[in-house]
Amino acid sequence: MRRQQTIKDPAAELRLFRRRAALLLVLMALAGGGLLVRLGFLQVVQHDRYATASRNNSIRAEVIAPARGVITDRNGTLLAENVSSYSLYLTPESVPDTAATLAGLGRLIDLRPADLERFASLRRTRPRFEALVLRRNLDDTEAARFAAHRHQFPGVELRGDLSRHYPLGSLTAHVVGYVGRVSEAELAQASAEQRATDSIGKTGVENFYDALLQGRVGYQQVEVDAHGRRLQVLDRTRAQPGTPLRLELDIDLQRAAQAALAQRPGAVVAIDPSSGHVLAMVSEPAFDPNLFVGGIGSADYRGLMDNPERPLTDRALRGLYPPGSTIKPLMGLAGLVSGVVTPDSHVWCPGWYTLGNSPHRYRCWQRHGHGRMELLRAVSQSCDVYFYDMALKLGIDRMHEQLGRFGLGARTGIDLPGEQAGVLPSQAWKRSARKAPWYPGETLIAGIGQGYNTATPLQLAYATALLASRGQTPTPRLVAPPLGLPPAAPGQSPQASPEQWQIIADAMHAVVSPGGTAFRALAGAPYSAAGKTGTAQVFKLSQRADDRGRTAPRHLQDHALFIAYAPLEAPRIALSVVVEHGGSGSGTAAPVARQVLDAWLARPGGT
Repeated sequence: MRRQQTIKDPAAELRLFRRRAALLLVLMALAGGGLLVRLGFLQVVQHDRYATASRNNSIRAEVIAPARGVITDRNGTLLAENVSSYSLYLTPESVPDTAATLAGLGRLIDLRPADLERFASLRRTRPRFEALVLRRNLDDTEAARFAAHRHQFPGVELRGDLSRHYPLGSLTAHVVGYVGRVSEAELAQASAEQRATDSIGKTGVENFYDALLQGRVGYQQVEVDAHGRRLQVLDRTRAQPGTPLRLELDIDLQRAAQAALAQRPGAVVAIDPSSGHVLAMVSEPAFDPNLFVGGIGSADYRGLMDNPERPLTDRALRGLYPPGSTIKPLMGLAGLVSGVVTPDSHVWCPGWYTLGNSPHRYRCWQRHGHGRMELLRAVSQSCDVYFYDMALKLGIDRMHEQLGRFGLGARTGIDLPGEQAGVLPSQAWKRSARKAPWYPGETLIAGIGQGYNTATPLQLAYATALLASRGQTPTPRLVAPPLGLPPAAPGQSPQASPEQWQIIADAMHAVVSPGGTAFRALAGAPYSAAGKTGTAQVFKLSQRADDRGRTAPRHLQDHALFIAYAPLEAPRIALSVVVEHGGSGSGTAAPVARQVLDAWLARPGGT
């Protein structure tokens, strides 16, 4: 039996193909539609969730703060260093609820109002992905307490930082200065380094050399998880530490000067006459600069501001005092150079001086007078009448010109911020500053360092150094080149002859010799010295006053001053001392200078 042959039906096969193709298209459309719906759900409905997760599981750029340069004295003693500390950082982008997080942290550690205000200020000005410092200098207990609850605070991190520390505290508070947190006003001009460390040099050397001490920031790329925890460091550019600074300050001499002031308000400045290097610079009272690192508390700051002794005022640099009789050696040289006196010129001192027929008497400190006075004795006995007469012969404008050559009335240019210029009066100065003419009687008062005259202890020390070096002392410097400012040539000191310089040196030596006003203070010293006592009146005495104000309340007592240099033949130190309301230059300020001179010259290898 033959097999039946199958006959193909093209039409049926086409219909079958079309049915299958249609089914496949329907299935594909359903699958595509499902994918589109899911994609839309992920992209729109759950966008915030996955966007946050994507950001948090990402690579984050972080700034690496540089270590600040250390500061030492000339012998390597640390004056400013960096110590390890804990700091708390918060990254706003990684914190779900900032207010709740801050409240929770406040229950674990002490978050002061100043910390919260500072954080709020940073949050307004910094990117959300940047970790912002919330609190610095956590103690070990606070650090351990936070570490135990770390998991409760995503986006908050405890880091090891370096914090500035001043091991000698108040001893170098004014000259070294301190760093503090960058204020909101400073933030706009702050460098990357200042932003990274959240600190800036506020005063003293820390401020003047801030750019050198800062170093350079580094950067690193860090992979973090959804909670802001670091997973790994992917790339790093190391920070460059700041430049270390070596001051010419001698800390042993600084300590001796502070001890000599014995907690009395005042200042001591000592300079090497040959180089201009500042050997000691003390202002009392002082304060603990460590209080300002990381931000001072309101109670501590209020206590400093309300202190009537003004511990925040740098008296050495900014204190303005009438120079009093310390100006007389400068006046003597001005008189010699100008030719209005000779070493043998004499004046009779009856205890007072008058101008023409005026009944007003300009008194000498020696009530009964000194008698016949020539230049050397007038300096050694500090005769006011002699210098009244010299001032009248010189005139105020010539005095202004000659004394200005010793740096009075102008900033010295020391490498510190905030120096005061003082006042060296002239007719033009009074017309400009007081809108009034100059009177002859004011010339007499200016001739003994009173009246409108004011100077800082630094200016007096520099003028003394110029006397010691015979006009060759460079501008005072705390940091020597090459790191510090380049050496500055001395100013235009009086064009005196060697003989005239020697006359003034002999006169100042006579001050500390038998019969001189400071003989007792320097008696028995194992070195020769030159000096000059001074008192600066705080209030005007009446014509009938007999006690020169000695019975007045302490705050109205005269300021006590003394300038000196030694050894006489080859000076190695020049200094000024001011003791506020100390009364007597010879009895109060000169003994302070003796202790400082002894500390520098009487120690082994000092002379």
